[in-house]
Amino acid sequence: MSLSIKWGKDVQIKGVLPWMVCFFASLFFAYELLQMHVMNALSPMLMRDLKLNGTEFGYLGSTYLLADVIFLLPAGIILDRFSVRKVILTALLICILGTFGFSQAHSFGAASVCHFISGIGNAFCFLSCMMLAFRWFPESRRAFVVGLMVTMGMLGGFLAQGPFSLLAESFGWRKALFIDGIIGVLILIPIFIFVRDAPVRDAPGRIEKEEPSLSFWEGIKRSILNRQNVCCALYTGLMNLPLMVISAVWGTLFLVQVHHIPLVQSSFIVSMICLGTIVGSPFYGWVADRFSKRKIPMFFGAISSLVVIAMIILIPHPDPKLLTALFFALGFLTSSQVIGYPLISASNPEKLVGTSMGVAAVIIMLMAGLLQPVSGAILDLSWNGIMRGDAPLYARKDFMIAFTLFPVGFVLALLSLKYIKEPESNARKQDPCKVVI
Repeated sequence: MSLSIKWGKDVQIKGVLPWMVCFFASLFFAYELLQMHVMNALSPMLMRDLKLNGTEFGYLGSTYLLADVIFLLPAGIILDRFSVRKVILTALLICILGTFGFSQAHSFGAASVCHFISGIGNAFCFLSCMMLAFRWFPESRRAFVVGLMVTMGMLGGFLAQGPFSLLAESFGWRKALFIDGIIGVLILIPIFIFVRDAPVRDAPGRIEKEEPSLSFWEGIKRSILNRQNVCCALYTGLMNLPLMVISAVWGTLFLVQVHHIPLVQSSFIVSMICLGTIVGSPFYGWVADRFSKRKIPMFFGAISSLVVIAMIILIPHPDPKLLTALFFALGFLTSSQVIGYPLISASNPEKLVGTSMGVAAVIIMLMAGLLQPVSGAILDLSWNGIMRGDAPLYARKDFMIAFTLFPVGFVLALLSLKYIKEPESNARKQDPCKVVI
């Protein structure tokens, strides 16, 4: 294969346009996280009205992630080949339809199908946001921009907790989900107006191999065989588990049944995981970009998260204020996961960024999708059979056994760091373009 040097003009993207595009695209991310985390806020109501046990409720929550796993690889390949703007609009519309359908579901099967449909949209949201960030901004800004977009996304997770619990208590969970669908329609309008695809540009001085377009399976094969992709995905997925399992499914039930904290207050405490991620994501992104180091903050995030989750599990009678602080710390410290995405982007040729992100996202979501029902099954295995109001009443020991999944996950995340490499080039010295703010 011959080598050629592509010399492009030094493209300058002036003004606030890149920031506006990424901001409005991240509203899609926020809306999808609202759909995921609303399950936690509604867990007592859904389990009672649909007559679900822990295992069934875990399966219901995991249908959202199952759709992710099925559609993420196609999403990555589609985003490598088609307009990101059109993909976002289509996927958001699918998610809105699923939300309206869920609000009218009267059985476990119907609710699962509708939640699955919403999850199809979620398969495209984060990858779409990452693709826009990677195409509008140079490498030296990407970790920070990704952190900001995750921050916007976490606002959706935050609103899905305390505020949505209040909404559901006032109007019922069905009307609350219907209002949720209307919110999606309102978000669709500014995305249609403001989100644009990035201009095509060549990087000055960049040396590339001239290769024919890769086939579907060849792109997947190359992405999987890149050990950096797999290890970054494992780290990110393992650090993401508290957000995907505690915040999205079991956190409120844990606080209500074990620590006897009222539903709305419990939802507020659980929302601190999202708030911590809101603060921590841009912080970790800034640190990674500022010092051009990735592994050190990733190590710190994993080791400190291990300490915090141990305190949440082992302290027998914590004060609600202490729980609020611990849940915030857990969200802040685990947000070191955001560094994994720019690492994947920097470790692949541009034509494989979407596919590689899709492969990584499949690993990340597959872990969460498996552990949601697994954690519910663990709760049911140790449950003593006591019911309260047509819903299972779990003891503290049941949650302690199920929550051991998280410290084990953090230890495995630390082990995965051994096989992750720092980017070879100094992005600060070799920006492919300039972004003028």
